[in-house]
Amino acid sequence: MTPNSPSSSAPSRRRFLASTAVAAAAVAGGMPLLTACGGSDSKDREGTTSGKNADKLLPTFVAGKFAAPDLPSKNGSAAGYTGKVELSALAASVPKALGTGAPLKVMSPLWGTPPKGNCAYYTALDKAAGTRITWQNQDGTTYGEKLGAVLASSSIPDMVVVPGWELVGKIANAVTAKFMDLGPYLAGDKVKKYPNLAAIPSDSWKMGIFGGALRGIPMPSAAATFNPPYYRKDIFDEKGYELPKSPDEFLSLAKEITSAKAKVYACGDMTWTAFNVFGVRPSGTLGWHVGADGKLTYRIEQPEYLEALEWTRKLFAAGVVHPDDKARSGDVAQRFTAGQILMYNNDMSHWYVKTAEQAKSNPDFKIEAMDLFGPDGGDPHLWASSPATIWSLIRKGASKETVENALAAANYAAAPYGTKEFMSVNYGVEGTHYTVKDGVPVKNDRGNQEVINAWLMLSAPAPYFAHPDFPDIARRQVEWEQRHGAFMKKTSTYGMNIVEPTRWANLASQFEQLEIDYVRGNKKLSDVQQAISTWKSSGGDKLRAWYKKLIDQNGSGN
Repeated sequence: MTPNSPSSSAPSRRRFLASTAVAAAAVAGGMPLLTACGGSDSKDREGTTSGKNADKLLPTFVAGKFAAPDLPSKNGSAAGYTGKVELSALAASVPKALGTGAPLKVMSPLWGTPPKGNCAYYTALDKAAGTRITWQNQDGTTYGEKLGAVLASSSIPDMVVVPGWELVGKIANAVTAKFMDLGPYLAGDKVKKYPNLAAIPSDSWKMGIFGGALRGIPMPSAAATFNPPYYRKDIFDEKGYELPKSPDEFLSLAKEITSAKAKVYACGDMTWTAFNVFGVRPSGTLGWHVGADGKLTYRIEQPEYLEALEWTRKLFAAGVVHPDDKARSGDVAQRFTAGQILMYNNDMSHWYVKTAEQAKSNPDFKIEAMDLFGPDGGDPHLWASSPATIWSLIRKGASKETVENALAAANYAAAPYGTKEFMSVNYGVEGTHYTVKDGVPVKNDRGNQEVINAWLMLSAPAPYFAHPDFPDIARRQVEWEQRHGAFMKKTSTYGMNIVEPTRWANLASQFEQLEIDYVRGNKKLSDVQQAISTWKSSGGDKLRAWYKKLIDQNGSGN
């Protein structure tokens, strides 16, 4: 979250590392997951729902009629708003409160210190939405552990936020078993009662189908979402450094920049950039793809996977990566702003976050995202991200009034840019949480304390970037995504919310740590190769056959 800017993208997986062990133990022996082929009742939670079967479950899409973006979505990018919005003339996307004021318990991850339950922000939004929410905010860094424990219990809050990176193993099974079908409230034209939810793109809604039913209210994300490699443009300009256009040029530049004596290093861990540069597919279910040769493979079987790791290993071996990054300690972004490193990779939000953070204390500071290149210095080969990665779900057995109040809250949270509700969700109450300076809303200390990411997690409008205090950052973010989206392809499993059989759910769990160890020189290439062989023999080949059947029956996502 940022001090004076609305959230435009979901938190990345690395922001809260979470364990699924508790949930796995809790639902072990519980209901198995629908086979890829339809299967029996005992397997009615595996697989996916796509095509006409998915379409009949989806809400009718009704585009919003509010502020048109200055930069429309293109090549899978988010939209962008760069012009000033007249705050005194904002439209209302929720003309009257849809909730009844009945009690509603919501569990959500939160990064930072939770505000008090009766704070002015929560009170104002409850009044506007017609809700009465008791927030059970949980530390985002350990949210997965809490989520697993809650799903294992018999006491589940009315509404629970579930991030996609937690949908592994038996947590996915538990999600289908513990949360209700929202089709009776949202399918088809029923969603028109909630116009902001109706304006969420259909591709995002498809990702809310679990176990053959529409269960998740999505937080949409742009397909052209990649973690940019950032650089200190102010220092690059001062030193005359030229941007690299190939992996070899990057390494040469990194050596030029690095001066251990001056305690300046070129970069942090650039593994994410390496995966994009070499064309490695995303992890999880998006990692499966049928190539031009007709063979179905997982990402770790791509030759590019080892090539990307080997290049990153070269950076560490050359001594151009900061020692704290090698030790995985401290905050890489703080090292960047302090000038201890000049390049790092992170999610798109950092472009604005660091600009706003440094504006007063370091006015010369300039952060920019360099364009990605291919392994040979040509165009990159990028893979589309999921159209939704976070959902809010409503517990099975909830009363009709509880469901409708939860949907009222989600509808309010999904208000688009340029509406009164958007301002309330993202900035709070004028005079209490923010003031307007030169037409730009600026949060005060109370706003920064109270207006953090609780309501924002319930749902969101179609992907966008908007930074009233730094509109040029929004423009550059959108344009960066649009340029890179032109080189983007979709994997065979794109747009499918797939639940894998639990017996193979944790097959690939070892690879993240193995990648960390290998690039730092703590593991050998043979260790990675052996892990890939073990993955195949321990179930990877069987999982491949399962995915092949799924794709044959449901069609390819690309």
